[in-house]
Amino acid sequence: MQPSQRRSLEFVLDNLVWFMLLAVLAIFSATVPNYFQLGIFANIIEQSSVLGVMSIGLALVIIAGHMDLSVESVAALSAMAAGILFASSGIGMGITFTPGWLVVPASLLVGLGVGAVVGALNGFLVIKVKMNAFIVTLSSFIWVRGLVVAASGGRSAQNLADELRWLAIQRFLGIPLTAYIAIACFIGFSFMMAKTRFGRHLIMIGGNEAAAFRAGIKVDKVLMIAFILSGTIAALAGWLLAIRTSGATANLGAGMLFNAFAAVVIGGVSLKGGLGALPGVYAGVLLLSSINTAINLMGLPAHYTQVIHGLLVLAAVLLDTLKQTIRKKLA
Repeated sequence: MQPSQRRSLEFVLDNLVWFMLLAVLAIFSATVPNYFQLGIFANIIEQSSVLGVMSIGLALVIIAGHMDLSVESVAALSAMAAGILFASSGIGMGITFTPGWLVVPASLLVGLGVGAVVGALNGFLVIKVKMNAFIVTLSSFIWVRGLVVAASGGRSAQNLADELRWLAIQRFLGIPLTAYIAIACFIGFSFMMAKTRFGRHLIMIGGNEAAAFRAGIKVDKVLMIAFILSGTIAALAGWLLAIRTSGATANLGAGMLFNAFAAVVIGGVSLKGGLGALPGVYAGVLLLSSINTAINLMGLPAHYTQVIHGLLVLAAVLLDTLKQTIRKKLA
């Protein structure tokens, strides 16, 4: 194969999800009534914000060759913590500050702190105690959700402070600020993965942890940071979800883990670790949101969404296997 042909093939493999997204948007625009509108595309970006942020942390851990199943429950706990402290109805305590805008950094710090603690606990058990990441984070998925129910007593916290709701209501160019926060996260963490030593070490550890250790990389430290980041980013997603819904309920965010996992896999992150890019993950999130929007516009029952997401994950895993086979032949 000629070098130019090889580069073209590698470009297609690396950006396959973007081609899939463009194809899906073109097909839905041509076949689904009222789909081709700026308002619909803005809605797709808005609907992608919370799931997109959650997918970033999950992707970092998977790229490092591990797994974090706790992200959904961590997001719910972060949202509930913010709701209990800063909502004024239901079980909310309605804490206020002077000036009022201080509620924004205060609630964000509370949420991120919750996520960082759970992430650090997950990392400690996986890295120091040498427990299986799948089992550890599955356990965290269960007990953290249980903690949310216990803390709320099954009740909800509603009516967050106006300064927090402003972030969800305010729009720029037709897109809410929460979506810009998600986009900024993808840009920032994409830069971190591509341009910093930490990002390169994370990819090397995911590709071959033993080789990375022999190369002098502080594997335990890098992995611990990855787990803490995963918990913290999941908490940010929960905080965004809370301000979008102006509160929190015990089952807030239920089912998002599987959608985040689907977005990460569809976005090209290899389940074997060591391979994947966050821009692709964002394309995976947009792809899922585009399909959900089309299903809603067509008036199809919601369970079709689960069927399509499941088939997409299966297709993504098959594509991942195919891409790795092709790359081995190109090497």
